[in-house]
Amino acid sequence: MIVNSNQQQISAIAMATLAFSACFAVWTLVSVIGLQIKHELGLSETQFGVLVATPILTGALLRLPMGILAERWGSRILIVALLMFVSVPLFLFSYASTFNHYLLLGLCVGVSGSMFSIGIHFVSSRSSERSQGMAMGIFGAGNLGAAVTNLIAPLIIIAYGWRMAPTVYGVVLLLLAFLFWILTDEDQKSIGKPRRVYRLSEQLKPLADARVWRFGLYYFFVFGGYIALALWLPDYYVSHYDLDIQTASFLTLMFTLPGALTRILGGWSADQLGARHVNWSVFWVCLVCLFFLSYPPTTMTVHGIREDTTFVIDMPVWLFTVLVMVMGVAMGFGKASVFRLVYDYYPERMGVVGGMVGMLGAIGGFVLPILFGLVADTMGVRSSCFMLLYGVLAVCMCVMYYGISVEERRSRLQEAIRNNFLKEDSDITSSR
Repeated sequence: MIVNSNQQQISAIAMATLAFSACFAVWTLVSVIGLQIKHELGLSETQFGVLVATPILTGALLRLPMGILAERWGSRILIVALLMFVSVPLFLFSYASTFNHYLLLGLCVGVSGSMFSIGIHFVSSRSSERSQGMAMGIFGAGNLGAAVTNLIAPLIIIAYGWRMAPTVYGVVLLLLAFLFWILTDEDQKSIGKPRRVYRLSEQLKPLADARVWRFGLYYFFVFGGYIALALWLPDYYVSHYDLDIQTASFLTLMFTLPGALTRILGGWSADQLGARHVNWSVFWVCLVCLFFLSYPPTTMTVHGIREDTTFVIDMPVWLFTVLVMVMGVAMGFGKASVFRLVYDYYPERMGVVGGMVGMLGAIGGFVLPILFGLVADTMGVRSSCFMLLYGVLAVCMCVMYYGISVEERRSRLQEAIRNNFLKEDSDITSSR
């Protein structure tokens, strides 16, 4: 019976991770085929930006509602329904011809980004308490879907044209929906028990807790920053280091791949060492990296007694890549540890609380690239994107330190009150 239970758990995590990888690949597909659409329609840079960002925004905003539905209806049926639904707009891309058509289809395709909230609920409900971080870390490694799209979609476009890419993705989603239904089972813990029906106000009640928003802020940095840099780095390499797009894309993979794969190790570390300890360590590593990445190329002249000496400070591409890769690894650990924190405090509300935290993180992936462009235009310094991330991280660390301090003071106060009550009770008993 234990073997069967373990097999069901492994099958559930494997299928959920595969489905999430496919959905993440679909979520970022428009950023690849959008280049062809831009050429065909002669889109402006602003129109192209809106086209590419639309799926990201939709997926972000739907993460909380999908988390609510997962708690109400169950996550298994929702995953199958989502895979089947998203396949429809993918097939319709072959028939679209106007900017409005593509924009509408992009909104529908963006629903795939909400798979994270449903999948977190699915995996959490089928994993033991001791292995929650590891299970959610494996599931979160589905971020690799973005790298899959960057590698596979161009090959399909070259061989068969760009309209074939979304069609192939649609077929894959339908196949996954079928496999998911036959290879996974209902949550064994809930079989034979009536599903609790929450009122909406009761479901949203945990969101009034400031702790949820603190976790969302951490995820805004580790996940939102990860997505933002994945989108921003190719252009940074091309513009700052004058590399070709192929080399820039390859070097960007040095950031995205470790950031996805180390999420598994991050989940295990959060289980063994404690999520808060891992998260705090992640922030310090990123702070050091961002300090050096933020420093712009500088020419300094020292006026000596006999002659002037000029020093040029400019980070070489290899050192830049190493620092960015270290940040990607740290963010992978951070993404896993944040959701282990969520489980530690809200084990029964992973749908709603996990959905809210995931939504705030995904919004970061939408907002931060826009802010990167704004600060670059305002300051005229290309490394200003890292300065902005440094500021966001500083806020995260201050909030985390303050939050931990408040919780510790509250815990000590409650302990003192409890001890005082026990002492008074003991005195009364002794006097009798």
